[in-house]
Amino acid sequence: MAGPLSGFRVIDVSELVSGPLASMILADQGADVIKVEPPGHGEESRQIANYRAGMAALYANCNHGKRSIGLNLKAAEGLEILYELVRSADVFVQNWRPGAAERLGVGEAELRQVKPDLVYASITGYGDDGPYAQRRGYDPIFQALTGYVSAQTNPAVPIPDLVRNAVVDKATSHQLAQGITAALLARERGAGGQHVRVAMLDAGLSFFWPDGMLRHTLVGDGVENVVVPGERYQLMETADGHLVVWMNTSEQMRDGLRAVGRADLADHASQRGRVALEEANQQARAEAMNAGMAALTTSEAYERLVAHQIPAAPVLSHTEVLQDPQIVHNGDVLESEHPVYGTFRRARPPVCFSVTRPEPTHAPALYGEHTDEILAELGHEPADRDALRKKGVIPVPRS
Repeated sequence: MAGPLSGFRVIDVSELVSGPLASMILADQGADVIKVEPPGHGEESRQIANYRAGMAALYANCNHGKRSIGLNLKAAEGLEILYELVRSADVFVQNWRPGAAERLGVGEAELRQVKPDLVYASITGYGDDGPYAQRRGYDPIFQALTGYVSAQTNPAVPIPDLVRNAVVDKATSHQLAQGITAALLARERGAGGQHVRVAMLDAGLSFFWPDGMLRHTLVGDGVENVVVPGERYQLMETADGHLVVWMNTSEQMRDGLRAVGRADLADHASQRGRVALEEANQQARAEAMNAGMAALTTSEAYERLVAHQIPAAPVLSHTEVLQDPQIVHNGDVLESEHPVYGTFRRARPPVCFSVTRPEPTHAPALYGEHTDEILAELGHEPADRDALRKKGVIPVPRS
């Protein structure tokens, strides 16, 4: 069955993660996404590490289900073809710095003349204006500005650290994808086209805020039961490794003590009541828990904690993630073959629809792979396409 966004067309000129991942989410839900890539080698992520036979892993992970057309937008003929695409589209996505789209002739005002009810979606680093607006922005910079780095402090090694993946980029992607679908819904209800804007700085702070800024939510004095955000996010050492353990309630703490062989302390705490459990001998109980874990192997501790219904997990390597029983059961990792770049994997889209179930999207496209197909749909005859190639407006087909 067609996905919930079947029938909508998205033109995506964005690069790297924030924009491409957003439009891939729409493709996963049934939209026809056309990726417009610059001349030469295509968009920037095709050149980043981990690539084989013309396919880079980062490009693959953010561009499933899209068709690729190579197009020189600095040529008048290339720009006119983009306008033709926009006339047939519902959404346009770009993630350039403020002013870049306008200089190229693809700003909102220009494209709205082509398609009045277009949903124009843009990502900026810091916003359309303001003191940082023209700065280059990348994920680690936004992590530093929005609280992630200061929160990534292990008490044993009190040095702030980064989240070592593009968490702000991905938060931005999901915000933009949701914003686009909301704008499409509003358009269906008569609101017309509109501009959907997401600044990565804003998305990063919004994503961090719910639990990261607990100490800065209730303003003024009189706040009780003050906690440090993330203080319970910790690894516990075992005899041969580590486990992540989450004991969030008094009962879980007692059961944790029982799991490591300290039923005496658990039962004693239970008899003394909840207040005593929370306030008295807290350090002694924590030390007993740590000592009990350190005396057990990772597998022994994990088995005992699970038996006592304590939330716990081993620290899986990336290879072990692919083999985890629940991940395998859920079918979360899909594996396919491509005739050019071979075997590849992707994460299954996590959103499941009970009625409008999308078909699995096709493999990530090679650069310009669908150029002729898309131009033929627009009515460009073979001779016209040959002339465009001679002028460098579109790429030569891959041999």
